[in-house]
Amino acid sequence: MGFEVGSGKMMKNVISSMSMVAEGVATTRSVYLLSQKMGIEMPIVEQVYFVLYEDKDPLEAMRDLMLRDLKAE
Repeated sequence: MGFEVGSGKMMKNVISSMSMVAEGVATTRSVYLLSQKMGIEMPIVEQVYFVLYEDKDPLEAMRDLMLRDLKAE
């Protein structure tokens, strides 16, 4: 799943062509929605969600993660 999406394919197309379960896809959505509801900042989950569910370019997501402001975490 990750390799295919990283190669530029859309998640929905990859899942429809798979014969196995893509672990973590549904969990990513659940964790992202819960973090939004709870007001918890989870930048990695957020970017993975955007790549999987909003068709964000994986390179752009990585760039956004690497260039975000530093914080005491």
